[in-house]
Amino acid sequence: MKSLIKKIGVGLILPSLLLLSACGSSSTSSSTNGEGKSSSIQERTIKAGIGLNEDHPEGLGLKKFAEIVSEKSGGKLTVKPFYAATLGDDQKMTEALQGGMQEITIPSTSPLVGMIKEYGIFDFPFLFNNGEEADAVLDGPVGQKLLDKLPEHGLIGLGYWENGFRQLTNSKHPVETAEDFKGLKVRTMQNEVHLAAFKDLGANPTPMAFSEVFTALESKTVDGQENPLATIKSNKFNEVQDYLSLTKHVYTPFVFLVSKKFWDGLSKEEQKILKDSAIEAGKYQRQLSREEDKKAVEDLKAAGMKVNEVSDEEKAKMKEIIAPVTEKFAEKFGKDLVDELNAEIDKVRK
Repeated sequence: MKSLIKKIGVGLILPSLLLLSACGSSSTSSSTNGEGKSSSIQERTIKAGIGLNEDHPEGLGLKKFAEIVSEKSGGKLTVKPFYAATLGDDQKMTEALQGGMQEITIPSTSPLVGMIKEYGIFDFPFLFNNGEEADAVLDGPVGQKLLDKLPEHGLIGLGYWENGFRQLTNSKHPVETAEDFKGLKVRTMQNEVHLAAFKDLGANPTPMAFSEVFTALESKTVDGQENPLATIKSNKFNEVQDYLSLTKHVYTPFVFLVSKKFWDGLSKEEQKILKDSAIEAGKYQRQLSREEDKKAVEDLKAAGMKVNEVSDEEKAKMKEIIAPVTEKFAEKFGKDLVDELNAEIDKVRK
């Protein structure tokens, strides 16, 4: 009888232990790597789309980001890049992130202004003199304040990359003075600061989607456009534009965005990999952008474009003409934030 009771007891205890063991293994998503350490990295494919070409510094930066993520995750996290707006323009991709249908995009800050008005401070003309000033602001408290506004809109910001200083091209004549803007029909982004500034300079700003720009220039629907040199070169605008004026009228950053829906489903380890990789690839991308900027001028000259510098005196005149625009939008975007922005720039210049 005692033997029977012992057998029944063992029969009841063993299944219970197995059940407890099974419950314990299903409560964690951790796995063990080759060194016997716990890892919370799952195999994932991450869609990352941008509006520019694969050979643009942003495209090369995205490729570098994918390589770093793969290396840091031991090949478990795979970033799949999509170039040249194949997933839609900046606005559509940003909305796809908010809906959780896409994981990453790296748009210019300008399209975010409709959602977070304070991003408009980066659209002020003649704000920065060089990339180092921009880096100090973007990587400092002002840049972080704006990243902190993204989560309530379904987005996570991991930092800033570089689009660069915008320059003017056209098919009419060189733009060397403020007066030379008068009458030029210039494609711009749908951006209220840019539109107001170009109007005050006497131009006729014409907003349109970036994908339509080459055809509009070719058909003379517009006389010119304004973009950083790497974008002008990679999109072959030199084939439909004769004049390049180095105005450096606006510095435009890229902001590295991740879908909050996707981000919230990641482990802390996975989040750290993406954050660290975005920053590391961003440093590479900025350096590449600045190197390409110098090279692009010579390449565009060699391709037949007539290139002219714009003097500091003329830039000062242009800045004076559009001062009312800056003052108006400083009030709209937040005077305290603009004051903090200018204080950061002053620190770098001293």
